[in-house]
Amino acid sequence: MQQQIRRASRAELDVMIEWAAEEGWNPGLGDAGPFWEADPDGYWIADGEDGPIGAISLVRYDESYGFLGFYITRPQHRGKGIGRLLWQQAMSAAEGRIVGLDGVVAQQDNYRRSGFTYAHANIRYGGTIDVVEPPGADLLEVAPVHMPLLIEYDRRFVPARREAFLREWLKSSDGRRSVLLLRDGAVAASGTIRACRNGFKIGPLFSDSETAADLVFRKLAASVNGSEIYLDIPEPNASAKALCDRYNLRPVFETARMYRGPDPGLPLVRIYGITTFELG
Repeated sequence: MQQQIRRASRAELDVMIEWAAEEGWNPGLGDAGPFWEADPDGYWIADGEDGPIGAISLVRYDESYGFLGFYITRPQHRGKGIGRLLWQQAMSAAEGRIVGLDGVVAQQDNYRRSGFTYAHANIRYGGTIDVVEPPGADLLEVAPVHMPLLIEYDRRFVPARREAFLREWLKSSDGRRSVLLLRDGAVAASGTIRACRNGFKIGPLFSDSETAADLVFRKLAASVNGSEIYLDIPEPNASAKALCDRYNLRPVFETARMYRGPDPGLPLVRIYGITTFELG
């Protein structure tokens, strides 16, 4: 069988997200728009004789950092070398950047052979909770006026500025809500909740303290009381685990955060929820 690797169109990103849903990754209902804005040239499709049969992404946030995701070969086409071709395409597009990924635990050895080093586990917690929305004039819905502050705040927790992505990710819409905690004119915590194929995910959840993270978490969770909620935490953050335990969220899935190139040394103790497993 001949395969052709080519850049995916915007419509084909929707197909890739559908494949991710079929793999059980539970993507957000409105993820495609922000994902595309992050890097429209960062998505590839493998074509077979009857159409697309595999995909991969390498979203390049800047000249120094990119994130790999959507590494999928359709089940009936596995074992034929398609994944290797997709991998080679994505890695060639990295062009010397540090590359991060959140891989399934079973594939860690394969990623190591490709030059990736284990950094830490990310654990998805999930459950149904019922919380009271906290009061306070300093807990605000994100508005356009907040974007400069949030773009700079976000940069503390990821290895690159991701302005194009955030301008879409933080837009309020049906099933998506973002809030921030302002103290003395500065951001002390921020978070987003979004509707997914199953329930809602909170991510990112960044905070200067456990107390602030709890406030933003409850503000977001209270808006969907009675629904399933998921939070993906870096395993080394004991305070994030304590937050999950406090609201009876339980581990349901695990990935391995790995990097090709130097570990960027993110402040994991202040990361209470990563943004997505697909884009970091």
